[in-house]
Amino acid sequence: MKLYVYCLVEGVAHLDQLPQGISNAPVRILAIDNLAVLVSDVDSDTVPVTRENALVHAAVVRSVLDRTTPLPFRFGTLVAEQQLRSYVTARKPALEKNLALVRDCVEMSVKIIWNTSNNDEHEEQLSDEKQGVGARFLEQKRRELLGSEQRSAEAAQISGWLHESISSLIRDEHIAVRPSEKLVLAAAHLVERDKMKEYREKIAETRSERPDLHFLLSGPWPPYSFANIELEFETPFGVSW
Repeated sequence: MKLYVYCLVEGVAHLDQLPQGISNAPVRILAIDNLAVLVSDVDSDTVPVTRENALVHAAVVRSVLDRTTPLPFRFGTLVAEQQLRSYVTARKPALEKNLALVRDCVEMSVKIIWNTSNNDEHEEQLSDEKQGVGARFLEQKRRELLGSEQRSAEAAQISGWLHESISSLIRDEHIAVRPSEKLVLAAAHLVERDKMKEYREKIAETRSERPDLHFLLSGPWPPYSFANIELEFETPFGVSW
């Protein structure tokens, strides 16, 4: 018998109406060195990567979000109880530091997408019609190079502008800038619960300043982007593809 591990929690002594876990196994609390881990007993050596299992994992983690801020484990973490106890005991200071970072917070996701214009495409088409094959090829490469440089500069500017707008309302952030893609950037913000209303209002205000950009806001979520637990395991055990 092994344990399927969902998340580390604090301030939760008992579970109320938690959903069933992986393989319909009940979810329970395992106390380890003044910390608590949500686990299920699973009679298996692997957990298949399926949409159903991923949703079950997320549902268990999210089910305690209204009571505390869980520190999620990576999907598919399947271990012997002694292995889990040894892991938590050995890394207790780092885990407590992670819990302190996310305490009383939730994760919000912001994606910004370019609003492409047909005008540039129309002008390029007219220009191409006036040139020969070789000239069109060179002109296309020139536009690609200039466009890439311009998009990189614009994406960096947008990233800085977004950070400046909401920096006072977040505890931490992770931003991935993708200037060559339609998605300009993807940001994960760690927001204190009592600042959520102000954060949403600020995002709405920021969005109104740039009608040329399309914003996608989602959350609140458990702080998956800020857990870092999966980075502390040496091998991705327990997952079946």
